Amino acid sequence: MGARTPPRLLAIAGSDSSGGAGIQADLKTFAAHGAYGLTVVTAVTAQSTREVRAVSAVDPELVAAQLSLVLEDIGADAIKIGMLANAGIVGVVARELAAWRRRFARVPVVLDPVMVAKSGAPLLAAAAVEALAADLLPLATVVTPNLPELARLVAAVGGGETDLATEEGRKRAGRALVRRVGVAVLAKGGHAPGRAGEDVVDLLLLPDGEEHRFAHPRLASRSTHGTGCTLSSAIAARLESGVTLPEAVAGAIDYLAGAIAAAYPIGSGHGPVDHLYRLFASAEPNHARRSGNP
Repeated sequence: MGARTPPRLLAIAGSDSSGGAGIQADLKTFAAHGAYGLTVVTAVTAQSTREVRAVSAVDPELVAAQLSLVLEDIGADAIKIGMLANAGIVGVVARELAAWRRRFARVPVVLDPVMVAKSGAPLLAAAAVEALAADLLPLATVVTPNLPELARLVAAVGGGETDLATEEGRKRAGRALVRRVGVAVLAKGGHAPGRAGEDVVDLLLLPDGEEHRFAHPRLASRSTHGTGCTLSSAIAARLESGVTLPEAVAGAIDYLAGAIAAAYPIGSGHGPVDHLYRLFASAEPNHARRSGNP
């Protein structure tokens, strides 16, 4: 009997030297879901759990070459897009995906519009936001903005003023983006004010008018580095398995909550989640569960 061929999941994103976000978080999430991870690196960052000290974007044509070769040789069963750094990279990713669209028409694309790091450092040039909205959003199955990213995307597509202070206001903003681009929107509520134990509400708005509300307790943890990357990669992994988008989002939210709850101390700032917590749930206690840092 031949070896099982795992799902092929492709991450298009930046590299995080601290290992908690970006390509590194994507690959760990893919592995946690039993998938084979492929990568297209868009930028290299020098960062820790506390700061992003330097960012170097990859030449756009090198990004295009990575993407074209991976799709030509191996293919992909689902694609997750994260940090794109600048308008040039946005353009070539949109160009290459559009060129391969006929062959991969049924492949789900999850777009996490990474704009700012957890530390506050910008990860997408301001001039690239409009290019992202115009060229890449229409190619996505779902886009997963946090609230600041949602406001910028709505502004980029001419969706009018956004009031994100209330759940109803966030729903209107998400609906404005859905109407103008025709893509499903998961408006993540983690940036809304709230205390530990209170509900965080994520809103999934579909082009057909369907709406889904996901409420889950806010966890008291500083291990929140790369949560957006992890969530979007988990959604991609679940969409590849054939479940519906609402089911994929619900499962990914549950997976991320478990990864945050299981996180062990890494670094002195916003540490990473434990992407592989399910794999080691029954392992011996010496699986990196030791507290503290070197």
